Order: sequence, then structure tokens, then C-alpha cells
Amino acid sequence: MFVKSGALFSSRCSDMVLSMSSSRTARERVRAELTREITDIARSQLATEGAGGLSLRAVAREMGMVSSAIYRYFPSRDDLLTALIVDGYNAVGEAMESADAARPREDHTGRWLALCHAVRDWALAHPHEYALLYGSPVPGYQAPDDTIVAAVRGTLVYGRIVSDAHGAGSLTPPDICPPSPASFAEDAARVREIMPEVPDDVVARALIVWTGLFGWINFELFGQFKNTILDPAAAFDHSVRCQARFLGLPA
Repeated sequence: MFVKSGALFSSRCSDMVLSMSSSRTARERVRAELTREITDIARSQLATEGAGGLSLRAVAREMGMVSSAIYRYFPSRDDLLTALIVDGYNAVGEAMESADAARPREDHTGRWLALCHAVRDWALAHPHEYALLYGSPVPGYQAPDDTIVAAVRGTLVYGRIVSDAHGAGSLTPPDICPPSPASFAEDAARVREIMPEVPDDVVARALIVWTGLFGWINFELFGQFKNTILDPAAAFDHSVRCQARFLGLPA
């Protein structure tokens, strides 16, 4: 009798645990869906109001939710901005990773070109999210450390390309640059965390090339080439091929 009662008790406990677990899973699923809906609406606000005009109350109104309820998901506007920034960096980082992985590892120039076009394609498809990441700072917003891992995701891809090319002896940069300043040595040491074994002069070139990539995309996306560059895709491709040669990648 004791054994049967114990078995029955154990069975009931298991049922209760499963029920609690299912309830938790359902709540987590609902929370994830609502969080996704909030961030989707916030992205649409970026297009109409800009990052500075992002409003939790406006998002709540569009969702038909009382404003106090949305604070259970995002305690402040800055928390929502941080979520959008992390999502954006992860998205463009994933695009770069996929582009790089699609090329043979030894094709360093092809990997660089694929990465560049992946960034541009993502930027053109998500202009307002790109502006949030690489445009003007949002007044009053200070990005927390939570954004760092996502922010360097794409940079790590670039660092691997440069490191792999240098390690393979594939970098033969043209002799057109003066030596980097002595004060750059400490900066280069920090950058070497993402491109190990790369000497200071290559690090300096790599930084010039990386900023050149985003500078071109910024000019194109924010209208600086309007009525000037009539075939932006071809001009962009030429630009990043020139940058590849400046870095020392083979043609």
C-alpha cells in the first residue's frame, strides 16, 4: 500500500512539474512574441520618426497596449534602443559571416569583396537600422557594454581575412604610404586582438580600408552621391577592389 501510494504521489508530482514547465514555456513564448512585435514596431518608427523620436508610449499605442504594460518588456526607451542596436549588429554581422563562409578560405580577395557587398546589400535593405548603427549618435543615449559583442561580430570576420592573408604571405601592399606614427603602436596592439600577428603598418592600412568601406556606404545611403554617381553598384565594386589593392590583397 505504501509503495503504491508513493508511486501515485510521485506520478502526481511529475504531472505538476510538467504542467508548471509547460506553463512557463507558454509564458516565455508569449513574451518572446510580444518582444518581437515591440521591436518590429520600433523599427518602423525609426523610418518615420528617427532614433531620437522613438517612443515607448507610441509603440504601446500601436500595439493596443497600455503604456505601463510595455515597461515590463523594456523599462526605458534606451533599453529598446539597445535591443534594436544589438539586433542590427547581429544581423549585419551574420550577413558578413555568411558571405565570408561562402568563399574558399584561401581566396582572401574574394572573401573581402563578398564581405563588402554583404554590408552594402544589408544597408540598402535596412537603411534606417544601418543609420542607427553607423549614422549620427542618438541624443542622450549612451550605448552600454551589452552592445559590444554584437558590434564586433562583423569586425571579427574582417580581422580573420586580414590575418589569414598576412599569414599566407598574400599581402603585398604598394609602397605609397609613410610609416605609421610612433604613437600608433599602442593602438595597433589593441587592434591586433582581432587580427593576430599582423604588423603595425598592415594594421594601419586595414583600419583605413575598413573605414573607407563604411564611408562609401554612408555617402551612398545618405544621398551624398545623388546626381553624381549614376551606377552606384559598379562604382562601389570598383572602390572596394581598389581598397583591396591598397591593403595588399592580390588582384
